[in-house]
Amino acid sequence: MKVVIVGNGVAGVTTARLAVERDPSLDITIYSEEPYHYYSRPRLVDLVGGQVTPADIQVYPEEWYAERGIRTVLGTRVTALEPDAHRLILPGGEATTYDRLVLATGARAWVPPIAGADVPGVFTLRTMRDALALRDTAVEGRRVLVLGGGLLGLEVAAALNARGVSVTVVEVFPRLLPRQLDAEGAAVLEERIERSGVEILTGDSCTVIEPNGDAKRCRMKSGEVLEADLIVISAGARSNVTLAQEASIVCARGVVVDEHLRTSAPDVYAVGDVAEFEGRVWGIIPAALAEARLAAAQVAGDESATYHDIVPSTTLKVTGIEVTSIGEVNPETPGAVEVRAVHPQEGVYDKLVLRDGRVVGAVMVGSRAHLRAVNLLMSRGTDVSAHQDVLLNEDFDLLALAQQRTTTRRAPIQADS
Repeated sequence: MKVVIVGNGVAGVTTARLAVERDPSLDITIYSEEPYHYYSRPRLVDLVGGQVTPADIQVYPEEWYAERGIRTVLGTRVTALEPDAHRLILPGGEATTYDRLVLATGARAWVPPIAGADVPGVFTLRTMRDALALRDTAVEGRRVLVLGGGLLGLEVAAALNARGVSVTVVEVFPRLLPRQLDAEGAAVLEERIERSGVEILTGDSCTVIEPNGDAKRCRMKSGEVLEADLIVISAGARSNVTLAQEASIVCARGVVVDEHLRTSAPDVYAVGDVAEFEGRVWGIIPAALAEARLAAAQVAGDESATYHDIVPSTTLKVTGIEVTSIGEVNPETPGAVEVRAVHPQEGVYDKLVLRDGRVVGAVMVGSRAHLRAVNLLMSRGTDVSAHQDVLLNEDFDLLALAQQRTTTRRAPIQADS
């Protein structure tokens, strides 16, 4: 069985690893447009911060692939896909065939329609090459404007701030991490970040970038003009669907897959940041790993398993501040109960979201003291309604409650990113 995987990120390489563990006889080839073996994308911010080298973030050494019989073709873009012929076209017109194909083409950095966003000194951060360019340019004493107060934007800001770079973060929404935090949690986080020396501006956006000698001017929607030596655009990512689209495979935001991760083309699967299941492209590592497990089973011949959505979870550390967001954090439908605890002096904020007496979401800023308890409560579907008013009281043992095995219903599996 000849298996070809296009893309060597976490989803693609994990699919290859698990597939060959299931069936060592599989002939697996991975094609990657990047010239590097699989590396930890979340650690690109550490590379920008000068804390690691490219070799440090490479997940597996070159010999790891050879030992498992996994062939890698790096620095090679697959130019076309011919599903009916089970064939891929490579540069120069060379072709290769497959029995089963896994699209793991990932995502690309999205740049909003900002006039001047293509001038020198404007960066995105998605690849190793991006990280190296930013690291070598954003040196101590320079001023950097980060457009985007999401996960990546804040981590980049923290990494540069630690290097002695003056950093301002601009977020178009009224608060930081709008997808992961509620207003109260974001306010606690913003205050603590600003204490570290990073300036935060919310509710505004850049409309025009203009060169100003060696610097850049950013004209804001509010009319304000910000000046910086460098600009980093961190506005999210979009799935790399071009290869699939040009092959007439059904795509929306991503490559549309069913519960077996099958696309509309025979023997073609999609995983990771490019895969769209039931209208969602998760773009997070837990989803990529779950999809890779299923895709590996599919290409190894086990078509019985099916994919189910995960509970979204984000865990990160920004300027030393622990931030965790799990499940439903900003309820949009009636019936949710929110339990909060705020400790302003310590810069700690906790919130639990309950439905039908069960925990379905949580926000933790400044501490992960309740993380284990929350994971247990959600995975076991524990009814906590009898303790609803005291769940986050300092004298209440939430973990002890979570460890009681009086469960009646399981929630979807949750994993940290």
